[in-house]
Amino acid sequence: MDFRTALYQKRLYFDGGYGTLFEEMSGVFLPSEQQNLRAPEMVLSAHRAYLAAGCNILTANTFGINRDKYPAYREMIAAALSLAKEARGTREDVYIAYDLGPTGRMLAPMGDLAFEDAVALFAANVREAAACGADLILIETMNDCSETKAAVLAAKENSDLPIVVTNAYDEGGKLMTGADPLAMIVMLEGLGVDAIGMNCSFGPDAMLRLVDTFLTYSSLPIVTNPNAGLPAVREGKTVYLIDPDEFAADMRKLAEKGVAVLGGCCGTTPAYLAKTVEETQNIPLTVPRKKQFTAVSSYTHAVLFADRPVRIGERINPTGKPKLREALKTGNLEYILNEGIRQADAGADILDCNVGLPEIDEGETMERVVTALQSVTDLPIQIDSPSPDVLARAMRVYCGKPLVNSVNGKKESMEAVFPLIRRYGGTVIALTIDEEGIPDSAAGRFAIAEKIAAKAAEYGIEKKDLIVDPLCLAVSSDGESGKTVLESIRLLHEGGYKTSLGVSNISFGLPQRDLVNSAFFSAALLAGLDCAILNPFSEPMKNAYFAATALSGKDSGCAAYIAYAANAAPAPATQAPSGGPSLRAAIEAGLSGEARRGAIEALKNASPLQVIDSEIVPALAAVGEQFEKKTLFLPQLLMSAEAASAAFGVVREKLPKGQSESERGVILATVRGDIHDIGKNIVKVLLESYGYTVFDLGKNVEPAAVLDAVRRHHCRFVGLSALMTTTVPAMEETVRLLHESEPETRVMVGGAVLNPEYAAMIHADAYAPDAMGAVHLADEFYGVRRG
Repeated sequence: MDFRTALYQKRLYFDGGYGTLFEEMSGVFLPSEQQNLRAPEMVLSAHRAYLAAGCNILTANTFGINRDKYPAYREMIAAALSLAKEARGTREDVYIAYDLGPTGRMLAPMGDLAFEDAVALFAANVREAAACGADLILIETMNDCSETKAAVLAAKENSDLPIVVTNAYDEGGKLMTGADPLAMIVMLEGLGVDAIGMNCSFGPDAMLRLVDTFLTYSSLPIVTNPNAGLPAVREGKTVYLIDPDEFAADMRKLAEKGVAVLGGCCGTTPAYLAKTVEETQNIPLTVPRKKQFTAVSSYTHAVLFADRPVRIGERINPTGKPKLREALKTGNLEYILNEGIRQADAGADILDCNVGLPEIDEGETMERVVTALQSVTDLPIQIDSPSPDVLARAMRVYCGKPLVNSVNGKKESMEAVFPLIRRYGGTVIALTIDEEGIPDSAAGRFAIAEKIAAKAAEYGIEKKDLIVDPLCLAVSSDGESGKTVLESIRLLHEGGYKTSLGVSNISFGLPQRDLVNSAFFSAALLAGLDCAILNPFSEPMKNAYFAATALSGKDSGCAAYIAYAANAAPAPATQAPSGGPSLRAAIEAGLSGEARRGAIEALKNASPLQVIDSEIVPALAAVGEQFEKKTLFLPQLLMSAEAASAAFGVVREKLPKGQSESERGVILATVRGDIHDIGKNIVKVLLESYGYTVFDLGKNVEPAAVLDAVRRHHCRFVGLSALMTTTVPAMEETVRLLHESEPETRVMVGGAVLNPEYAAMIHADAYAPDAMGAVHLADEFYGVRRG
């Protein structure tokens, strides 16, 4: 039975955490992937122990391998898969998973790893894994939506193996870069993976709190591979606080809820899996049912086309917008980004992005604008172009599942666009036009929708991923246009389709267009319209939206209408303000160019220190507060930090001599044995934006090297990071050395495997839960007051 079939016919069990098991078996720490060549018998013994425990998926010992870290990566991968296959022997009921872990680097624009470079890095591994006989690809412990997508594309484009993806969520139920489970479900199902779920981070009890979202919204088998609870240090070794019986009891609850595939991560030895198999093997397998949710997603959240109509902001489209045309021609990204931010502030749910001008490279510009927009707003994006090549470039790099505008009933259009939806995932706007034109009747437009859906099905694209636009024409030239469109909406809904409109087309050629647009919009909403491309700044359109939503029973208790009415502006604001944003607003929006210009303007009327205290510091404080409240996420935080740094650069030039360099320093290092420095790099960016001098020692840093930096830089504030539980003893050793050798040194620690209790156990002075927490601790150490 192949793996894809087995997913739906029997309960499957992944194995557990090899790194901690190897440390327990050998008594020493060594990156687990190095054991394939150095201690193959130990690796073979571990595989056999998990098989004896009842596991039927063996994970090859390849988690940390890639060609950037190991020139001999092919040899290491081949050795790992050979050992797993040797352990399996002749058993046909055991599957070998190639384990593809994160690169340990942050992807651009937040980091220095380009998206295509990440794809290439993963692709090299996948090709070797397929050649060596892996049965499936396990993409695990990913905490970034973009890196997850890069890994999935590498797996899809370089093999035909089944793909299982498990992400590492924090206790708040989000990835490091902000994605919640629903966002990942929507993106990963769109990409066509075979099973999804969670691993690492915490124990099965915490996964019980998140798994309902997966079971409610996903049509795929769900996988849970938790840690053995929280780690602790006992006599210099990492131990886990949940025993096999407790672990198995919670795994049983997960199985009873409907989780199909069970396994373990850090700290789960064969004893944990043996108990889990014993507890769950007789629980009937729940075969997932198809869910019919229409959705798109960004790198943080999904937008469902369900009860509440969805508003798509139309302002990033050069048609009839001379300022936007000029910005596109001159490459003025900040004007475009500001338009996106303003539409988000005005209540848009999705941003349309159309950059079509004959005098520019539309594909390159679309890719650049989509990437930049995702760095300043977390709204999903509608990628809008008649060119399949342009759509492909933007869809590939887009972080999430985009809305795609559009496909139509012409054979050429469907054959060009549907392969892109199949490859990259997406929900597509389907226009009711074909080789014969736009039908005059609602029945004719419905027939084209049916033709499009039939063709989509040939590509494996479901009706839920189509949103039909029945195409409203100008009522000034076709008096029946509005009536036909409203009838089409009703007919399409009866046929199970979601619908969309470009509302303003109805009023083309008429004066006072908002009057017609808003009346038509109200009628369309009451007819069942699911989404519309519109001007989110138009007060008449806002009024129509909230009133019609309440009247159609889609606003429970009229709550949204009441909130809107209480704050509704008395006058329309359909155009952008003439000036740019203030310095503070530019920093909060993450617009570096505007922040530089704002700083120059601010310095005309205030001293450098006044600009810092009254503009830059309050802006950073506001951004930090939003980040801590989970209303703003890591990409936006880092863009705001860069904008603040840009403003600081301008202000620093005007400071009196001797005040330009900060005397407040912080030493940062990822501890010995750990090559993951994403978290440390984020902390560095934020500390520097708050005016600290950071001495970055890099990754895999020896305790003695940290001590040497303390003495060399005369710096007594140190931040240590670790992602891997097996490297926490090295962190404890570093803390102890610093305290013994330089008692005045204060050490903060952080990382995915740390928590306040764990930090106290290794005698750290403080625990930073995130980058803002590190800033607060540095401020406390240096006596800095902000905001």
